[in-house]
Amino acid sequence: MKRRNATGGTAATTAAVFGEVLKHHREAADLTQDALAREIPCDRSHVARVEAGTRVPQDTFAKRCDELLDTGGVLLHLWARIDWYPEVRHPDWFERRAEMDAEAVALRAYQEQVIPGLLQTPDYAHALFAQVASGDEIEERVRARLSRQPRFLADGGPLYVAVLDESCLRNAVGSPEVMRDQCAHLLSVGQRPNIRVQVAPAGLFGVVRPRSSMSLIELADERWVYSESLDRGHFTNDPSLYALHSQTYDVLRADLPSARESAALIIDAMEGYEQHGQTRSQRGDLDQEQLQRKQRRRLHRGGAHLDEEQLQRAKRRRLHRSSPRFPPRRPRP
Repeated sequence: MKRRNATGGTAATTAAVFGEVLKHHREAADLTQDALAREIPCDRSHVARVEAGTRVPQDTFAKRCDELLDTGGVLLHLWARIDWYPEVRHPDWFERRAEMDAEAVALRAYQEQVIPGLLQTPDYAHALFAQVASGDEIEERVRARLSRQPRFLADGGPLYVAVLDESCLRNAVGSPEVMRDQCAHLLSVGQRPNIRVQVAPAGLFGVVRPRSSMSLIELADERWVYSESLDRGHFTNDPSLYALHSQTYDVLRADLPSARESAALIIDAMEGYEQHGQTRSQRGDLDQEQLQRKQRRRLHRGGAHLDEEQLQRAKRRRLHRSSPRFPPRRPRP
């Protein structure tokens, strides 16, 4: 959906207002953060951060909360009026790419190892940046990354085709819950008319893949090939190179499962993370039960030592029961 910039205020204050409104309706519905998170579904920490004004929610999150809390659409309406990214700073080497995203009429991407930034959930992005940053820097970098998404997720957004190597789905980031929600997000955005997501299976033979992640960026009057190496972006608008990489990309897409077939692969990965999370929860319950048993045994042993006299009596009783018994001697006539 289309979003309008807020008039006045800052991202911090407007995000905090959204969080307060969400918290008000959640408490009015007599739901805890954990209960709401289970219904959405998402991780409880995501709800907590949105209510605290430190996490930018997506429009689907606001819409789902409206449905669950019966707000009459208040949250989605408020979400659309907030300028969530009035001031963001991208790394200097990435600034040029961010400017191209803001002007692109079409974008085709091939991605390895991690989900591309334009398709990442807030929790997935947070988990990634937590590996290389800390504190406020994490939130700042997450906000900068997410600020590129609304244009592509809006009604009438530019064409975005993403081919994901299967490693993007299999490389664990954050937790099983984070990966499950990320897979669900891919399925959701893939239903938008301007976005298509395809998966290149790891075991698919006979296909030619690009040597690394890359993007084919189409501007109004220019064509660019973009790739990265560590913390550096590489751009070229050489027509022959663009044509070469474009052909490789289009042939690869033709040889891959369709977007509909790829959705089945994403669902398979998502269900795997759901089962992993359930198994981990069950294992945690079992560990807790075993711990309680150990504690009960220790308490039982400790209680026996509290009364030494009782312990000695018990030992004497056991000795008495275990000693041989002889018949009484009868007097001789």
